[in-house]
Amino acid sequence: MPAVIAVVTDLIFQSRIAAVARHTGADVRYVTSLDELPDDEGPRLALVDLDAGVDVLQAIRALAAQAPVVAFGPHLDTERRKAARAAGATRVLAKSKFVQELPTLLSAG
Repeated sequence: MPAVIAVVTDLIFQSRIAAVARHTGADVRYVTSLDELPDDEGPRLALVDLDAGVDVLQAIRALAAQAPVVAFGPHLDTERRKAARAAGATRVLAKSKFVQELPTLLSAG
């Protein structure tokens, strides 16, 4: 099981995460549908883009049972960010803050 599961369908964010993962040595697997979520041994961290185009709240609920979940989305979309926290996200960040903290997130653990 990869150390990090990323529910991210945006190719720009995938490439940003991949670049930081290469630098930090993190093992990241991208998940683009709920069928691809792990159901056995979980990752040490899950990243969920609230704009991923899948049922992100269901993804957060499933992943939160296995690992800390960091969700990220537009800072003006407060309702979706509140819903992510209610679904079990450990942290919910604006996209800009997520990009700033990504090296630390992927280096932890």
